[in-house]
Order: sequence, then C-alpha cells, then structure tokens
Amino acid sequence: MKHVLTLLTVLVALTSPTGAASFSLTNDHSTGGPGKFAEAEIRREAATKPTAAQITLTVEKEAKAAAQSYRIVRVGANIRVIGADESGAMYGGLDIAEAIRMGTLDSVKDSDHKPHIERRGIKFNIPLDLRTPSYSDNSTSAQANITEMWSLEFWHEFIDRMAQDRYNVLTLWNLHPFPSIVKVPEYPKIALDDVWRTTADLVKPFESFSPRGTGMVKPWMLESHEVEKRITIDEKIAFWRAVMDHAHDRGIEVYWFTWNVFTNGTGDQYGITDDLDNATTRDYFRKSVRETVLTYPRLAGIGITSGENMEHKDGSKGKEEWLWATYGEGINDALKIQPERKFRLIHRLHETGLSPILKQWKDYPGPFEFSYKYAVAHMYASRSPSFIKDLLPEITPEHRTWLTVRNDDLYSFRWGDPDFARAFITNMPGPEKLAGFYMGPDGYIWGRDFLSRDAVAADGRRQLVWDRQWFSFNLWGRLSYDPSLPDSHFQRLLGTRHPSVSAEKLFAASQSSSRIIPQVTRFNWGGIDLHWYPEANLSHPKQYKGYYTVRHFMAGKTMPGEDVFSISEWRKALSAKKAITAQTPPEVATALERDADTTLKLLTELRPQAAVTDKELALTLGDYEAQALLGRYYAAKIRSAIDLAEFNASADAATQTSALKHAKNALAHWKQYAAIYDRQYTPQLLNRVGTADIPALTTKAAEDIEIIRTWKPGTEPQQKRK
Repeated sequence: MKHVLTLLTVLVALTSPTGAASFSLTNDHSTGGPGKFAEAEIRREAATKPTAAQITLTVEKEAKAAAQSYRIVRVGANIRVIGADESGAMYGGLDIAEAIRMGTLDSVKDSDHKPHIERRGIKFNIPLDLRTPSYSDNSTSAQANITEMWSLEFWHEFIDRMAQDRYNVLTLWNLHPFPSIVKVPEYPKIALDDVWRTTADLVKPFESFSPRGTGMVKPWMLESHEVEKRITIDEKIAFWRAVMDHAHDRGIEVYWFTWNVFTNGTGDQYGITDDLDNATTRDYFRKSVRETVLTYPRLAGIGITSGENMEHKDGSKGKEEWLWATYGEGINDALKIQPERKFRLIHRLHETGLSPILKQWKDYPGPFEFSYKYAVAHMYASRSPSFIKDLLPEITPEHRTWLTVRNDDLYSFRWGDPDFARAFITNMPGPEKLAGFYMGPDGYIWGRDFLSRDAVAADGRRQLVWDRQWFSFNLWGRLSYDPSLPDSHFQRLLGTRHPSVSAEKLFAASQSSSRIIPQVTRFNWGGIDLHWYPEANLSHPKQYKGYYTVRHFMAGKTMPGEDVFSISEWRKALSAKKAITAQTPPEVATALERDADTTLKLLTELRPQAAVTDKELALTLGDYEAQALLGRYYAAKIRSAIDLAEFNASADAATQTSALKHAKNALAHWKQYAAIYDRQYTPQLLNRVGTADIPALTTKAAEDIEIIRTWKPGTEPQQKRK
C-alpha cells in the first residue's frame, strides 16, 4: 500500500460521516508542484463540506493553448480540470476548491479559461537589513518587518496567498540588495552575515531623510543597531533559494529590482562609492549581478532604475552606459556560463527615455522590457489613467512595458469595489503593448500587520496585511486573470466569509465606501506619494504642504486627464459663462456625501445581524464606517473651500459664515473618523509623509476654522512656501 501512494497518480476516496457524499481526487504527476498545491486546497475544502464529485487534475499540452490556461470538463459527478501547463492545472484546481467552499460545485459547468493579463504581480519594497535598506525603511512597518523577511513561514504564507488570488509575479525592491543575498568572490568582505535593525528613534529625525533614498543609513542608526537574527551569508543564500523554490511550486516568477546608484552595505570597503565614474564601483556591480544570476537558478530576471542617485554629466546617455556596463555586462557574464538560461531585464522608464535605452541595450541577450508608472502613486483614483497615452505609440511588441501600479492610497482600510478594479484592468493597454503589471506601495510594507490593534491570531502570530485586505487582493488578482467574473461571484465570496449578515448589503457597503478615496483623490490630486496620503489628509511636511488645509483645497488641482473641475477652474468657467461638462466641486462633495450616507445606512442594517464571534466582520464594518466619515469630512471641507473662494472674491460675509459652518461640520466628522480609526489602528511613521496619527491630527483639522475666520478678501489663494 505504501508503494501505491508513491505512484505518480494519486486517488483518494473519502466518505462523509453519513456516507451520503462520496469524493475522490486524482492528481496526475504532470501538474507538478502547482498541481500539488491545488490538490491540497481541494482536500482542505472537501474535508469541511460533504462533497459528491470525482475530480481529476491533469495537464494536456496543446500548441495553441495559452500559458496558464485550463479547461473544465464535466460529465455528471466527474469533473476534469485540464491545464495547458502546471499553472493552468493549479488555477483550475483552485476554482474547484473555491466552488466547494462557496457551495457552488453543483453549478460548475464545461468552461475554458485563459489569462487576460499574462503576468500579474506584486511590488514588494523589502526591508532586508538596516545595512541594505529598501526605499521605505524609515517607517514603522518596515522596521517591524525586517525579521519577517527572513522567515520561511512568512514567505510560505505570502506566496500561497498570491497563488490563491492568481498572482504569478513577485518583485522584490531594494536599493542595493547584493551584500545581503550573494557572495562575490572578488569582493569577499562585503557579504553580510546576520540581520540588523536599528533601535534608534526615527520619528524626530524624519525630515532629515531624503525622499530619493539617499542617506537612508545614517551613522547614528548603525550605532544603535541590534542583531535581529544570527545567520551566515551561506544560510541567507539557501534561504532565498528556498523562497524561490516555493514560488516556483506556486507558478510564481521572482525578480529583484534595484534603484541606482546605491552602495549600502559595502562598508566603504575596496574604494567603492556611489560615483558613476568610479571604476571599482562598476566592477563591483558587474560582479555582483553576475553572481546573483548564477546563485539563483530560479530567479526570472532583474529590474533596474536609472535613478534616484544617478547624476551624470552626459544625462541619460551616461546613465545608460553605466547600467549596461554593470547590469548588462554582469548578466552577459552569467549567461556565458549558463547559455541555456532565459533571463528577463526590465528597465524602468523613470528619469530616462526610450531612445537612449534602446540604443544602449540593443544587444541584450534575452527578453527586454520596460516599466512605467501607470497611475503615478495612486491606483485608487482614475479607472483609466491617461499618463501613458503619449508613450504607447512608441511601445512595440518586441519591447513591451510593465505597468507599475502604485498603491499609496490605502494602507489601513479594507477596500472592495469590483466595478472600479474591473474597469481599471480592462482599460490597461492590450497584449501587444503590455508585458504585465505589479502593484504595491512605496510608503508601507505588505508584510505582517503591525498597524492593526487587533492583528494577533489565536496562535500568537500577527496576521499578514494580505489577510486584513484579502478582498482587495482577491479582486485585483482574480479580475486581472479573468475580468469577466461578475459582481455576483464576489458578493457570494463575501457572503461565504461572513455568513451571519446579508451578502447583498455587505457587498453594497463595500462598494459605496470604496468609492470615497478614488473620488477625493481625483479632486485633490498629488501625483507622488509624498504629495498625498488620503487616509490622513497628509503630504510631506517639509517638501510639500503637510496637512491639507481649506486654503490648499481652495487652490488645489485635479487629476490630469479626468473630467473634474478644481474650484478655480470651475469658477473661471462660471464667470466666462462656459458650458459645464466636467464634474464640478459641488458635485464632488455631493458624490462623497451620497456614498458616505449609503454606507452608514447599510451599516445600521448590518450590525444587528453580525455574529458576535465574527471579529473580522466587526473590523470590516469599522473600516467601512471610517471611510464613510472620511468622505463626509472631505465633502464638508470641499464645500467650505468653495465658500471661502467666493468670500475671497466677493467679500460677501454670508459666504464666510457658510464656509465656517462647513468647516465646523468637517471638524466634527474628523473627530468621529479619528475615534473609529483609533479604535482599530495605531499611529505609524510613514516614510514619505511622516507620522500618521489620526487623533493627533484633529488639532490640524481644527485650524481650518481659524483660517476662515481671519481670512482677508483678495488674498492670494496659493500660499507661498517659506
């Protein structure tokens, strides 16, 4: 019998306690590691529900079948999942597991499935070590997660969640990861043992950190370091190989991304500096890239940036020559040793241009693609960002582009609006232009949850951020694989997770609350993360505006390419008696109030139904309420700014009185918002806007009243920076 279990095909028959429902699962060896994962998921779901079905997972390669595609063929109780490859079999198997969980297995029919977007990824700024930081390391979430980055348990959980939600690319972003992940024979003293973090207070000196990543590691941080984990460089290499093996068994490609030129972790050894003209630095980078490729056979590629620390007298030409001499030649060196290796290079279109890139990289020996910031830092704004429009004609099928989809909008709240996500995804360029996308924040770490007050599970471990925001991750992953999935599917998914309440009302509350952040971000646009963090109404206190006052809203600009009027644009159109075709500021406020009111009404109906034992549901409803109250705050603030603009122009005292009334309402809404936020979340240091302490910001929210009370008509709306 033991020998039978080792056969390449496994058949298991289970019977429910009543004997009524029979279940069997056959998983052919052709499905590989991904198929084994799907098999385990099916068994786990079937063990909790009586399931009458005979399920088979297999791979049948067809020349015309798209990668990751699969077919489901049903004859009575016999269900065959036929993948075009291992990933396709896994995705089909996960469909079956989900159908068992949601009680819809009986309705599974013959169907064909293929990915809408070929590569669907996560952007993960990874805090490897105090000495080799990422772009986000001067933050609470990064410092708390350094140890987690060296936990296989964490990566197993994270990668499994990715596969369940149909993501197949993991991009790991670090300023200069090499000392923490590889040994370079020519520079042996640089490889770092152990994992460090700093115990120094980062809050007070926050403004001393550059938003461009330079000076991320300061001497006083190193002086106050502690060793978080004892581990040799050889053990680190074995660790990352194991992570990549696990990702491979979930159909996931892994990439390292770097910014340049950073030499963190080199310890001023061998004469290495950040200077582009330093020959030793060039040689060190070339050798480090070579060894990274050779050390990690599962590594799918490298992504590079011609910034943020790459000033060169010859501009883009000089920067591209440096990148080719280091990354290009380093990869070439490795591929001469491993000529069968297919290794992708992704070149970000950040602080450079297409022409110098294509000229310098014309001889790259593998897949070569670009990467573009699709929505700058705010994916939760427009359903169809316009920034890429001028670039698209220059993108060819030979060198397609990836889309960097930055989420620096929602670090705290549970979000879920499939209408928005579906439109965003289907509005992306087609496959002739698009290689794939990866989404993620620069200002927060998607590791374990150190933001929620109630983030510790029964086993004592902190939950993943993914588990808090599971519905959002599910929407973006599933819809990027198949945007035809209807809203009813996601409504049932929510209902299965929280069966004590009306699935229809819960889904409606999710949608209405999730419309608030996109609406206000389209109106009060700040493109990069240090310009706008909507959950706290914050921007960088020194390099931008700090907390946004009523003055800022009065003088603000709207998102480019969107049919939304700023207050000044709207007033000019009215004055010129032009036809009003765009959304006006009063209409923005009305839309925010409508979604907030809808959400709050639904919550009064949902809360009496909610099971006391469903702690996650209570937190979810709290997030919906918080977003609704934030929507009311922004609506009142916008109305206050509209009236202040009128008072500034006309000196009509009635408009000042109205502006004051709205500002007082806004403050009341902020206080309610702060109370709910504080109940669920802790203050946190964010690397781009400083400390987000919502209750403490109530003092800032109150300043609008004094601004309006002391306003002098005819004042310049745009306050000059000191």
